[in-house]
Amino acid sequence: MSTKHATIRYTAMRLGVFVGCFFAIWGLVHFGVLPAGLGDSNLLWVLMLSIVVSAPLSFVLLRKQRDAMSERIVARVDSAKAKLESNRKQEDGLTQTQ
Repeated sequence: MSTKHATIRYTAMRLGVFVGCFFAIWGLVHFGVLPAGLGDSNLLWVLMLSIVVSAPLSFVLLRKQRDAMSERIVARVDSAKAKLESNRKQEDGLTQTQ
């Protein structure tokens, strides 16, 4: 799997899982399968329940995308460390010759 846009892909899929859970839970609350919130807190209830349900679902369903994103981040951090080390060695070489 390509890791070029892994972070964007994972984030979009994570948002999709959340939106899917939101509409599924909203439908269940609307038809009385799940209890509604108190007073005007129904939207907040559905949002909170959607977060709680979508988190473990995305943990299981998006494992490949999360791993690809992690590989991409590790590669970029390693590259930045290598550049920093190279710059530091170059500076050390310049200060020793002066």
